[in-house]
Amino acid sequence: MKTHIKHDYNDLIRLFNSVFLERLNTELLLGGDEPIYLPASEERQHHQIIFARGYYASAMHELGHWCIAGEARRLLEDYGYWYQPDGRSAEVQAAFEVVEINPQAIEWILSASCGFKYQVSCDNLSGNCEPDRVGFTLKVRQQVISYLNNGIPERAKMLSDAFREFYGIAALTAANFPKPIPLTDHA
Repeated sequence: MKTHIKHDYNDLIRLFNSVFLERLNTELLLGGDEPIYLPASEERQHHQIIFARGYYASAMHELGHWCIAGEARRLLEDYGYWYQPDGRSAEVQAAFEVVEINPQAIEWILSASCGFKYQVSCDNLSGNCEPDRVGFTLKVRQQVISYLNNGIPERAKMLSDAFREFYGIAALTAANFPKPIPLTDHA
């Protein structure tokens, strides 16, 4: 793997759009404060995956969601998914994590395809419970390994292949997805 890769979101936009703009009428765009997916409409010629503030990680996360959204979901704003912002209870956080395993597994695959460090997103910074980041990362990793063994979804594989070719990344294996190391108190 290359050691000093420059990660420019403009490369992601160019690569994604070269693969999917004509094929699936979908474009990746830089956005403002909040990411969103907008289906084509009278106001928009193309479906739009809009990531936040030029953050490379935001683009990866949004691409993970798009890669697993089915055809009907891709006709709905933000794929028709529910979203409850920061401040979730432990129960709501657990439900959030269940639906995030697959898109975050794809996000990790796409990130590895670019030589970009992945960090699980628990997305509950001001919640009344502390998310189990290590436990959630292990669940996401388990899904990544399942995809590697049983096949990566088609759009994710096409994008992963384009990213790996551009960034000079070899075929992905389980070694690209290390298990997280739990933090321990050393009092």
